[in-house]
Amino acid sequence: MRLISALIMVLVTLGQTSASNLGLGPTVADARVLFIGNSLTEANGLADLVASLAQAGGKRVRVEVVAFGGFSLEDHWQQGDALKAIRRGGWTLVVLQQGPSALPESQVLLREFTKKFDAEIRRAGARTALYMVWPSLVRKSDFDGVSRSYTNAAADVSGLLIPVGDAWRAAWKRDPTLALYGPDDFHPSAMGTYLAALVIVHKAFGISPIGLPAAGIPTSAVKVLQEAAKER
Repeated sequence: MRLISALIMVLVTLGQTSASNLGLGPTVADARVLFIGNSLTEANGLADLVASLAQAGGKRVRVEVVAFGGFSLEDHWQQGDALKAIRRGGWTLVVLQQGPSALPESQVLLREFTKKFDAEIRRAGARTALYMVWPSLVRKSDFDGVSRSYTNAAADVSGLLIPVGDAWRAAWKRDPTLALYGPDDFHPSAMGTYLAALVIVHKAFGISPIGLPAAGIPTSAVKVLQEAAKER
């Protein structure tokens, strides 16, 4: 009986090690993620796509979204719904997003209100994440500024940086023809949102993007997007 018990323990340990090597994280409890942002977060059902891809990677994730078109974090702070949601508690991760925030005054506001929200998020027992977005096509030269702004905001609070804007550029290095922008040249296409979701599940849950479902994205683009997401 002792030998059998020992063998069972070895098998359990091996199973846990295998899951860890795959970067899947624990599956015995749900993760709960709150997204706070604007129409860039709402576009193409990003939160639900994150939950779906995470489930395919072995992680149960429940999501909720507080988003209003054109809102900054300051707007959310003043409006109050995001704070009410945070204070309900039970979150694993709270993902903050505002506009590109490349302009100096926008960078200041992003960092200021990230700190304010982080204090509330910590009180609720969760971790803060920053969803780095991208500039509009006509301001494509702002990519470096967007990256710097969100990187600094995340560093201020020891938060998790989700570098989606950087992943977009990594994807274009592989294939410049990828249509990541939607028709208005600012909001993401379905392909752009898919790449964002891949980066989120990779950074937030340690799930490798490689081999996750295509979610309706053309097969010719899926491998490129998954590789770009893993690079970031």
